[in-house]
Amino acid sequence: MENKFVEGEIILIDKPLYWTSFNVVKRVGNIIKKRYNIKKLKVGHAGTLDPLATGLLVICTGRKTKEISTFQDSIKEYIASIEFGKTTPSYDLETKFDGVFPFDHIKIDLIKDKLKKFIGEISQVPPLYSAKFIDGRRAYKLARKGSNIVLQPNKVTIKELEIIEFTPPELVIRIVCSKGTYIRALAYDIGKALNSGAYLKSLRRTISGMFQIKDALNIDEFQENLFSLQP
Repeated sequence: MENKFVEGEIILIDKPLYWTSFNVVKRVGNIIKKRYNIKKLKVGHAGTLDPLATGLLVICTGRKTKEISTFQDSIKEYIASIEFGKTTPSYDLETKFDGVFPFDHIKIDLIKDKLKKFIGEISQVPPLYSAKFIDGRRAYKLARKGSNIVLQPNKVTIKELEIIEFTPPELVIRIVCSKGTYIRALAYDIGKALNSGAYLKSLRRTISGMFQIKDALNIDEFQENLFSLQP
């Protein structure tokens, strides 16, 4: 039993709000090592979630870490809440509001029409507050220092955009997209396309490739289940 994590396991965790993906990986690794008295164990995740996002985090241990790149390339599904009428430098609630815009003109038919332009392969500029490297340094670290930085656009693919609910000024949508898509940037761009401003109010990842959030455990559940097993 104690060797299965060294041989390689896939663990599905429902990442809590405010935790970094690294925090989750470290915590899961420590739980496993403590339970089975393992000194060294490779643990990694297949796709970062921002601290303000929740949901499915695919964690690989042992030899399964060699498959991380394959899992990272898979299609993802998210449920996003986008609020119109305001913007922030980080495109989410990590930073304070820096702009106020009208949104009374935004109706459901207008949203449906504008969302069409985001379906398929699009060119997307990552948020300044992102983990992208600029001259060997993370973009978010430079942005927090007020550095004047410019990020180059990336090609990403949006496969589906489904409106779940629209209660002005908040839009809830389901997004199916490719690796590398920044949902924060998508929220910002949708606001711009609607002649307003917008920021990502909340985000939850529900699918990553073949894995689904319904099969994930939270940190406490994972620990309880692991410690309930016979060593």
